[in-house]
Amino acid sequence: MFTSIANKIFQDVIEKYHIINTVDQPFENPYSESDLIEHLLYRKCWIDTVQWHYEDIIRDPQIDPVAALTLKRQIDASNQDRTDMVEYIDSYFLEKYKNVTVKEDATINTESPAWGVDRLSILALKVYHMNEEATRIDASEAHKAACQKKLDILLEQRVDLSTAIDTLLTDIEKGDKYMKVYKQMKMYNDDELNPVLREQK
Repeated sequence: MFTSIANKIFQDVIEKYHIINTVDQPFENPYSESDLIEHLLYRKCWIDTVQWHYEDIIRDPQIDPVAALTLKRQIDASNQDRTDMVEYIDSYFLEKYKNVTVKEDATINTESPAWGVDRLSILALKVYHMNEEATRIDASEAHKAACQKKLDILLEQRVDLSTAIDTLLTDIEKGDKYMKVYKQMKMYNDDELNPVLREQK
């Protein structure tokens, strides 16, 4: 199933990142563009993993204000990369299923496959870091027990989300569901749509 591949790639990405464990480390994709979906999934989770740690850093109450502003710009850029990758992944699925005959009673889903994948990638990060807390040697037993309960829920959520994504893709392949992708029309990065940026032109 698709999500078995995705979850394995996400786990590999997160473990790879934590070998060096810094947001400034170089990125290398082990999958070539000929392995398109694997290439996209690996890149997507790497973006999410770096951003996860950006979000940790910027919450430091002692952070220098100038450094915080620089980091805020990096988070903004990362968010745009994340959105772009979701659209690339949806483009992959649109191409894959372009010749499917859609049934007359086919319905649309509340979200596209790639936005489900986005949630699955973030969930992989939650699982990894909650497991760290549930097994942290210097944490209290109460803390570890509370985190283990949360981890159990996250693991159950991953099974449910994976099943939902695989079911959606099967339904699209059979023509029972159809994809309709709306590009993200973010306004705050556009110097024609954001009034603050427009005034700077």
